[in-house]
Amino acid sequence: MIDFMKIIGRKTVKGEKTSAPKAVKAGTGKTKTSSVASKPAATYEEIARRSYEIYLERGGEHGHAEEDWARAEAELLGS
Repeated sequence: MIDFMKIIGRKTVKGEKTSAPKAVKAGTGKTKTSSVASKPAATYEEIARRSYEIYLERGGEHGHAEEDWARAEAELLGS
């Protein structure tokens, strides 16, 4: 079994000294960050609201709910 803490390292505090994770000590002083944009994800309500706006823009024509939802997600989540 792999020891999870050895893989990710951990920050320890001893008195006033702080020890950085092993990955930071061994590297350039930077930790790896996620490539996900800092923009918060759209909520269900925001997607629903935009989907309804698209529905209204189309003149309220029924039968395109999935398309409207997919378009709203794409617009709000940047996909």
